[in-house]
Amino acid sequence: MISVQDFFGQLFVTALLVVVGIFVIVVLLRSIRIVPQAYAGVVERLGRYQRTLQPGLNLLVPFIDRLRPLVDMREQVVSFPPQPVITEDNLVVSIDTVIYFQVTDARAATYEIANYLAGVEQLTVTTLRNVVGGLNLEEALTSRDNINGQLRVVLDEATGKWGLRVNRVELKAIDPPASIQDSMEKQMRAERDRRAVILTAEGTKQAQILEAEGMRQSAILKAEGEAKAQVLKAQAEAEAITTVFGAIHAGNPDSPLLAYQYLQTLPKLAEGDANKMWIIPSELTEALKSIGQGFLGGQASGGSGTSGGSKRSGGASAPSA
Repeated sequence: MISVQDFFGQLFVTALLVVVGIFVIVVLLRSIRIVPQAYAGVVERLGRYQRTLQPGLNLLVPFIDRLRPLVDMREQVVSFPPQPVITEDNLVVSIDTVIYFQVTDARAATYEIANYLAGVEQLTVTTLRNVVGGLNLEEALTSRDNINGQLRVVLDEATGKWGLRVNRVELKAIDPPASIQDSMEKQMRAERDRRAVILTAEGTKQAQILEAEGMRQSAILKAEGEAKAQVLKAQAEAEAITTVFGAIHAGNPDSPLLAYQYLQTLPKLAEGDANKMWIIPSELTEALKSIGQGFLGGQASGGSGTSGGSKRSGGASAPSA
């Protein structure tokens, strides 16, 4: 049988082995540290900075080295609440800012400042007030790129010793007071109405110019057409006159024929309802005279032929008697 002393001795050895095993496991757990990607760890040995752990498997001295909370090395986006800022023309505007920054030195971000997020926020507020305080409301609303550039330069320079790099600063919103917004809306509405009136007037002006240009071109084309028509008409009349003149001279008409044609033309002078007075030209008497001479000459020639025939017949019959 096992004595009591042996039993307690074995129990003590077993307990000691268990304690030693637990101690070894704890030592191993405290000695091995795995740092995720895009993170960094600051190690302190006996309360003093010793080194910075990189992503991967790292070994520490148990109970001597202490690992501080891991630092995120990725680019971070922080949106700060609206901040009241007074412009140069004494107007209070509310400005929302968004900052894009990245931790480049985990040691500086841990030891150079207690809370770098709070430091960046307060530095952004003071810098924003300094920059916007030198601008009036209109310049602040239209100079966002300039304000963003100035904020980024100042913040990047001030946060460099904290192990931070400010990549970009954006103004998310600039909200003037409600009364100023109403005035701006009225001004914008009036400006839009003015532009609409100007555009309408310019459109009417262009339409009138185009209409006048079209009428001018139409009048020019019409005048050119009438001129060409008159020229062609004159040429046709000239050719007709030439043809008639040539035909008349080729036919060699006598005076009675011409007088008869003249009398046929006279009734055409009295055509039309507006002709109340008919002026007889002086050539009418000459025409009548020519016609009379023509008829009288024909009758005289006919009478002389009859008398001569009778004389001849009388003379012929006389010898037969």
